[in-house]
Parts: sequence; C-alpha cells; structure tokens
Amino acid sequence: MAQVLEFKLPDLGEGLTEAEIVRWLVEVGDVVAIDQPVVEVETAKAMVEVPCPYGGVVTARFGEEGSELPVGAPLLTVAVGATEAPAAPAPSAAPGSSASGASPVDAPADEFSAGSGNVLVGYGTGAPAARRRRVRPERVAAPAPVVQPEPVPVAVPAAAGEVNGRQGPVAVVSPLVRRLARQHEIDLWRLTGSGPDGLILRADVDSAIRRAEEAARERTRPAPDGPVVAEAPTAGAPAPAAAERIPLRGVRGAVADKLSRSRSEIPDATCWVDADATELMAARAAMNAASGPSGGPKVSVLALLARICTAALARYPELNATVDTAAREIVRLPGVHLGFAAQTERGLVVPVVRDAHTRNAESIGAEIARLTELARTGKLSPAQLTGGTFTLNNYGVFGVDGSTPIINHPEAAMLGVGRIMPKPWVHKGELAVRQVVQLSLTFDHRVCDGGTAGGFLRYVADCVEQPAVLLRTL
Repeated sequence: MAQVLEFKLPDLGEGLTEAEIVRWLVEVGDVVAIDQPVVEVETAKAMVEVPCPYGGVVTARFGEEGSELPVGAPLLTVAVGATEAPAAPAPSAAPGSSASGASPVDAPADEFSAGSGNVLVGYGTGAPAARRRRVRPERVAAPAPVVQPEPVPVAVPAAAGEVNGRQGPVAVVSPLVRRLARQHEIDLWRLTGSGPDGLILRADVDSAIRRAEEAARERTRPAPDGPVVAEAPTAGAPAPAAAERIPLRGVRGAVADKLSRSRSEIPDATCWVDADATELMAARAAMNAASGPSGGPKVSVLALLARICTAALARYPELNATVDTAAREIVRLPGVHLGFAAQTERGLVVPVVRDAHTRNAESIGAEIARLTELARTGKLSPAQLTGGTFTLNNYGVFGVDGSTPIINHPEAAMLGVGRIMPKPWVHKGELAVRQVVQLSLTFDHRVCDGGTAGGFLRYVADCVEQPAVLLRTL
C-alpha cells in the first residue's frame, strides 16, 4: 500500500530562512526517483535545484512559481510505494495491484521505496537525475478508468488562539509572517491568502502593511485652509503615475541587508591614490605574448591586481581580519580568501577565490574566470559566495574613476579600482601621457589606523607602478 510522505523545504545553510520558488521541475502525477531535482529555488545567496529524498508519484505541490516559502514549509507530497497515479481497481484485481500483477512502470520497486537521506549533499547526488515520466494509462495491463490524483491533505501549522476576540486557526505557516503581522498590528482574519488553499504569505502581509501606511498618511494629512475647490482635470492630461514598489528580496535583499549592517556596525574610512599603471600594462602584455597563441589563458588585469593584494596583505595582515564584537576582539585570519565583485543579471555577487595567498597570478586568473562564468549562469553555490576575508572591487569596468567602497561585512577592508586611462602625468621630470588608475581603500578603523591603511595602499600603488617590486614575493 502506498504511503504518502511530505517533503518540506530543507535548511539550505548559511543562515537562510526562506526561498523563492523560481521553477517547478515536476508536475502532479509525475514519477520521481530518489534525489531527483523537483524544484528550482532562489535564496539570498544563489539559485539551487532542490532534490527530493523520496521516490514515487507526486501527489501535490505547495506554492506557485514566484512565491516565497520559509524553511520547513511543505514543498510537495510523494506517494511512496506506488509507481503509478491512483486508479480505480479492476473488478477481478486485488486493491492496489494490476490484473497481471506486473509493475506498470519500468523501474525497480526499491528505486522508490525510501529516502536517500542526502537531500542537500552537494545539492543532489553525483548520479544523473532520473528522467521525469508521466504515467501512461495504456501501460497498465488491465484497463481501468484513470482518476486524476488529488492533492493529499497535509496538516498545515496554523496560528491558533484568539485573534480580535475570535477563536480558531489562521491559515499561516511561517512564524515570520505571524511576527511581522503582530509588529504592524495587522489583523490576519481580514486577509485573504494568495497561497495554496488560502495560505497567507509574507507578500500578503506586506501588502496589508502598505495599505495601512497609506491610510495613516491620508488621515494625518492636514486639511487645507478655506473652502476646497475641485480642479477640473485638463482635457487630455495623463493621469498621475503610481510609484513602483519593488520588494527587497532574493539577491537584492541580501545585498541591502549586508550593506546596511556594514554601515551601521563598521566605522569605516577611505583613502585613495592615483597610480601610473603604464608599466603594469606593459608587463601584462609581455606575459601574454610570452605564452604564445596556444600557451594557455591570458593573464587579466584583475588577476594581477589580486596577486598584488595578496602580497600587500602578507605585509599588512591587520587588514586580513574581522572583529568579534561580542568578545571585543580583532581576529586576524591565517589565509586570504579573496572576494571579487561581479555584476550579474541577478544583481551584485561576490565570489570567493579560496586560499588566494597560495596562488600565482595565472592560477588566480583561472579561478576568477571560472567563478565569473558560474556567476553569469546563476550556478554559484552558497559556499562559493561566503567566507571571504578581503574584497577586490573593479568598478573601472563601468567607466568610472573613483568610488568609496562599502566594506563587505564582516571583512575589514576593500580595495576599489577605477578605470585605467591615458592622462597627463609627470614622468621622470617631464610631462607625458601615461596610463593612470585611481585606487581606493576603505578600511575598518577598529582594526588599524590610517598609517597602516596608507602603507597598504602605497605598497599596492608601488607594485602597480613598478611590477618588479613583486619579484621578491613571486
């Protein structure tokens, strides 16, 4: 006899508490195998395909594409032990079996019998996902009328108790939604949920909050002095456009939270310097020319700057640190995990080059290229976006010269690089046209003072102007 099991949105790690459904990969009635991806979700860190730990027939899905679900909320239910959609039994057949006693789907019975226990190990197992199959009634030996599977009722946690003097459950799953409603004095009884079976989602509460705020503004708006004369609308005049409201969620919401926390917690300061990058560009051209047409990948300017940063951090380890605010301690980190800012269609992300202090410029460049490609395709895992100790931000690709970078919390510093462009420059006592770049360092004033930050930035500028300075550490 089939057993209906409920698969809930699992803990995706890194402190994430909710995810947005981007795309369902299965339909109700599909046969799924153990560890087959069933839904693609977007968290504040990355896009993730979530594998199901059960094998069987999908009997219900919870949540529409574009809706948010908290961790622990039901995703779908699977009838384990049944390899076909529920159908009325033939008169001569025993319940739950076909007339011939043969399995109607060409798959071993134990393929669907139990969960793997590896729901998010590597975001799915290494084995290729089983192909999604629709149950075909003509493959059943004994003809029987096919009944479309109905969603299996699942107990939905509800906020029980008295709400405005009324007893009974409220269709809310997420404790975050209930707390948000309490904080803004939103009567959940008056809301109509947009989720499955009238489930109240966070978006419903957010809409109610906005309506309440707009109503409060209308009530507190001062009345004009004297009689109010209605102005006749000008013929042909367009109606005033409503302001667009964009939810801060997903990557955009995560960036907003991290930058706000950085500004509120870190007493940052910024120093900058112009540097003559002519020799650095010449050195890069020589490196790439020496490799030949088939001598491997080209060394990028970003890779050279990253290598310069690791050399500078070896001299000034104060900036490769974080602050433990609870213990009131500066924690100097043993290795450099170098983050670099990358702009994607989903927003700004910061992939991390692990153990950058052990790599040369060519190795760093290859890893940057690999992570950048994953970022553009939305395939970066949360682990590849966390754990950085220092960030390099090349905003020069946007055609700007300077900036005051915001530190990537909980790091202690970020180096910003502007565009490299020809400018008048005094070189060897004479005015010349040189390739000039502006370098900006934003640092946490708790971990060091201006002398240390200035020394770090000056060393970086010296390496840019005279790449031979790096020969000591290569």
